Amino acid sequence: MNILKGHIESITVNGDLSIVRVKIKEVVFSTILIDTPETAPYLIVGQEVNLIFKETEVILGVGDMNGISLRNKVTGIVNHIASDKLLSKVSIDTEIGIITSIITSNAVKQLKIVPGQEVTAMVKTNEMILSK
Repeated sequence: MNILKGHIESITVNGDLSIVRVKIKEVVFSTILIDTPETAPYLIVGQEVNLIFKETEVILGVGDMNGISLRNKVTGIVNHIASDKLLSKVSIDTEIGIITSIITSNAVKQLKIVPGQEVTAMVKTNEMILSK
């Protein structure tokens, strides 16, 4: 599980849904919640929160990642890869901390991901949760 500490930067509410922007150092990630400040009292601008997402929800890319719709992304350097026949666990040092991704070993080979390489870690807005 990836857990990053940050502060709520903004909250946009529409009905029972909220898009919450969380600033982690200088990087902003957005998550969509089935909650509002009325139903979840911790949803306050400036509140410290944990941004949580599974390793299996982290997509890795190499090269230019500007032409895709994913906005939650951070670049970093691969520091470790543990692979077996099917899956690989890739650890990436980023400016917001270590992010771990579990992808197929075939994807690691096809993308030629190796330790020391720069990659972009990306997470869909609906795949993250917040906790206080």
